[in-house]
Amino acid sequence: MPRPDPTSPAHAPTTAQRVVAGLSKVALVFRHAQWAASRERGLTPTQAQILAVVAGNREPRGMGVKAVAAQMAVTMATASEAVGALVEKGLLRKETDEADGRAVVLTLTARGGREAARASEWPGAIVEAVDAMPESERATLLRGLVGMVRSMQERGMVPTARMCVECRYFRPNEHPGQAKPHHCQFIGAPIGDADLRLDCAEMEPTGNDADTPTRARLWEVFVNGQPLDQYGPGRNGRARPGVRASMLRRAVSESLKGTSS
Repeated sequence: MPRPDPTSPAHAPTTAQRVVAGLSKVALVFRHAQWAASRERGLTPTQAQILAVVAGNREPRGMGVKAVAAQMAVTMATASEAVGALVEKGLLRKETDEADGRAVVLTLTARGGREAARASEWPGAIVEAVDAMPESERATLLRGLVGMVRSMQERGMVPTARMCVECRYFRPNEHPGQAKPHHCQFIGAPIGDADLRLDCAEMEPTGNDADTPTRARLWEVFVNGQPLDQYGPGRNGRARPGVRASMLRRAVSESLKGTSS
């Protein structure tokens, strides 16, 4: 019986399957690096990640175990067990929430803060591998990862990320043909695909008011390579005040010219 041709369309893996195969190799290296680094400090990877999550929390009320579990996409039981171990090791403290006396928030001890800083460091081998890629390939990879995270987010597989592509300040493709085609209204400057963030402290979700585009609309124009509106880095079809004033002056000037003629 003849062996099937692995290159034929019927047997060849799909592009999606090849991407997943590549990601699994990266994940394998990542897990090994995490276990090695955590073992040196007497922690599990989950415990180290919890320290990093608590350290990176920017909510004024702090984080409870439920919020930690949601952020890490693990069960409450897993989060509770890891938090308990961290408290016993003197890296975390449980404190009463000032706004709700029945709730408990997690805070880092001084030693926990130092461990959190170490836990937040990316494995050197993976960083070096990415650094070895040409800049254009790194930008393309980042753009693809943004799309993948968003897709998983839409399916409820990962918690909501603070990404550029869902931010009220992000204006995609406002500078076509330029090395940095997008625009960030928060910093007031152009940005490129290589500048896109998966976790930005200044991110504010778009679509929460009438002055900002919906998440779906923002993603649509980002993917299709179109600007959000015709006025440059404006707000959902509205020109910035300076641009709007300039357009008004031009219209008045043209009207006066027409009158004088």
